[in-house]
Amino acid sequence: MSCRVFVAAALLGLASLRAQESESLAERGLKQLIEQQQALMAEAAKENPKFDEEAFAQQMEQVCRGYEALLRANPNLAQGYAAYGYLLSKLDQRKQAIVMLLKANELDPNQPLVKNQIGNYLAEEGKPLEAVNYFLAAIKLAPREPLYHYQLGTLLHEARDDFITSGEWKADAIDRAIHHAFRQAAELAPDRIEFTYRYAESFYEMNPPDWDGALKAWSELEEKAPTPVERETMRLHAANVLIKQDKRDHARALLETVQEPALQTQKQKLLDQLAKPAES
Repeated sequence: MSCRVFVAAALLGLASLRAQESESLAERGLKQLIEQQQALMAEAAKENPKFDEEAFAQQMEQVCRGYEALLRANPNLAQGYAAYGYLLSKLDQRKQAIVMLLKANELDPNQPLVKNQIGNYLAEEGKPLEAVNYFLAAIKLAPREPLYHYQLGTLLHEARDDFITSGEWKADAIDRAIHHAFRQAAELAPDRIEFTYRYAESFYEMNPPDWDGALKAWSELEEKAPTPVERETMRLHAANVLIKQDKRDHARALLETVQEPALQTQKQKLLDQLAKPAES
């Protein structure tokens, strides 16, 4: 090998090594910024009467400047744009956040968190037909993330009329999709009450209804409920389902066990239903 070729190869290897070091430094810097923002957010979430909002804002501003410096030095760091966009969305800087998220998506279209956050932005902007594609893309990339299924179900439910009016969705198809999305979320995260409760509620929206499935869902929730008022809330739902099944004696017996003062208004409404003649 000639000296010139050897030197050229050495320089190429050195450039490659420096690129690897630069990438490693960028990743390390990103990790540190994420850890800082997580620590600040965790502190802000605590119920601390002595929480210093001014100090929090100053520290968060430092983190933001850190992201901006990192991205100036590493303009192709997709995960950096994603993390910064996520932080800005948490700080309610939505327009700045979406710029970062779209850039992250452009650089790396395989980040499910980015897809989900863009979907959230579009949903909040009143663009459900655009948002749904991003939620579906997030689910395709991370099918075992329960939050993505839950947010898809929520979007379909809240914008149901928009989807039907578009002509791209039939009413029965969207109702099945809503129920399926909440079921997936509940099955993937059975300890998340917001997911399992919403799944149980979705039985009310099915046509034709699956009351046996609904009764099972509310019974399972009652077993897991940690407090008396929560257990009796699930019992009220179960009684409601029994009324719809025309199992009136069973419903009445169940309602007699609801004693929490906070639930007496809901209980009375169901008792009033029982006082009416059964529908033929």
